[in-house]
Amino acid sequence: MNIKKSFALGAITTTLLVGCGSPAILLSPETNTMATTQKTTELSDAQLKHWGHSDLVTDTIPGMSVEKAYDAIFNTIKDLQPTTVIVGVLDSGVDIEHDDLKNVIWVNEDEIPGNNIDDDNNGFVDDVHGWNFLGEANHEQLEYVRIVSKGDDGSDLYKRAKEEYEKEYDKTLKNKTRYEQIMQNVTQADALLQEALGKEIYTLEDLEQLESEDEQVLQAKAAMSQMLAFEDSVEALKEEIKGGVDYFAGRLNYHLNVDYDGRSIVGDDPENIEDTDYGNNDVMGDRDHSKHGTHVAGIIAAERNNGIGMNGVADHVKIMSVRTVPDGDEYDKDVALAIRYAVDNGAKVINGSFGKYFSPNKQWVWDAIKYAASKDVLIIKAAGNEGLDLDENNVYPNDNENNGEEISDNFLTVGALSPNYGTNLIASFSNYGKDNVDVFAPGVKIYSTTPSNEYEYLQGTSMAAPEVAGVAALIRSYFPKLKAAQVKKIIMQSGLTTNINVSLGGNPNYTKPFGEVSKSGKMVNLYNAMILADQVANGKLTL
Repeated sequence: MNIKKSFALGAITTTLLVGCGSPAILLSPETNTMATTQKTTELSDAQLKHWGHSDLVTDTIPGMSVEKAYDAIFNTIKDLQPTTVIVGVLDSGVDIEHDDLKNVIWVNEDEIPGNNIDDDNNGFVDDVHGWNFLGEANHEQLEYVRIVSKGDDGSDLYKRAKEEYEKEYDKTLKNKTRYEQIMQNVTQADALLQEALGKEIYTLEDLEQLESEDEQVLQAKAAMSQMLAFEDSVEALKEEIKGGVDYFAGRLNYHLNVDYDGRSIVGDDPENIEDTDYGNNDVMGDRDHSKHGTHVAGIIAAERNNGIGMNGVADHVKIMSVRTVPDGDEYDKDVALAIRYAVDNGAKVINGSFGKYFSPNKQWVWDAIKYAASKDVLIIKAAGNEGLDLDENNVYPNDNENNGEEISDNFLTVGALSPNYGTNLIASFSNYGKDNVDVFAPGVKIYSTTPSNEYEYLQGTSMAAPEVAGVAALIRSYFPKLKAAQVKKIIMQSGLTTNINVSLGGNPNYTKPFGEVSKSGKMVNLYNAMILADQVANGKLTL
């Protein structure tokens, strides 16, 4: 692999100026120049748990050089004095009692807990750690199902929504039926094999030694042997299949159910942006439904070096939980009001790990994004998980009003990387787009916090976005005078690129050069970003 350090700082910026400041970080950025050797070895368990923090130069793993940045910059250069940055996590809720998060949760010091009074007069009673715009609601329809449920109004929007609904309903029903059939076959095969082996619990090795003249037993042996090559036990196999049944059943019961009305639990009018008196201060919500938000919060800021779990990207961060995303599609109203809440209560970075392809009230969200820009707040947004080219497919929220020019300079869209440095560098599920995805960051098999002091691997652009939110928070912590637009440019310009052709949408036969699938053509790199931020903050460089 031809990876080397560049000693020309101009490799990651545009203009060299004579400034009056004195940079504190006297290091050279890394560059990945014409790297052609691809990583083929499997990661160890330890490597996999922290791969997003790895360094491409030393580890040949396409992480963000997080640990390198801590070793060479944050823990070494004493002239850097960080301030605390609030990151608004607009998500399903955060387990604020998790041992790896409880010390990094934002506290509204102007609010007296539990007195049922809006002490700080911000319009939200007892909002000590954030706000819950969903109240007691957990499940929701998808946006196009809501449109269909309102009836045919003759609009093109209804027609597109109806087509999408019919396609997805049919596909989901078939998938549920298929998983149920698989479960039935596995259960029957398991019963036959238990009887033939004379034991309730058996292994793949047991099956290899099983001999029988019963054709049904032999068929069961063949089928189960094939399945156990991918699972450790029959119990784990059944649990995996049950997860598929439950997932598609949930889609039918809630997401695709035209008769389901989850919003009635909240009690507001979701079509009236002026109706703001709703929700509560329970920023975790139902613990079983807060996994996604808890995982996201951990990626950003799980307490570092406390001897448990894992390390978040960013130190000196407080997580503000703004519960916005149900099991189903978020409402435009909630997103718009959640952005404004986070901005008004001090967040300098907002993470949005959500998205949808229909947005009837997108103007409300665009107005909120513009408001955030006016208040110097950077919004980090997941690109989406359908393997689509976003230059041809709109995903909301975005910052492209009416498919035109960007409406603001404070909105950064993130695609997902896998740990496989090679053709499969882009996650098979990740959306991409030369114009509408800005950067890529680790998003496959990301280990982070989940409710009740647990940890899990999850994946999606939902995991890539908070990786970048952590980088943004660190830049704003150490260089608080930099504007949101500058931080966005720093993240985009300081990343690493590669000359590798990458497969897109999970199709090995469809490839493009990595540099052509995002606006920057870069993988986010914290080490480089801090070097560039230091130069910009001290007037040596401009972007």
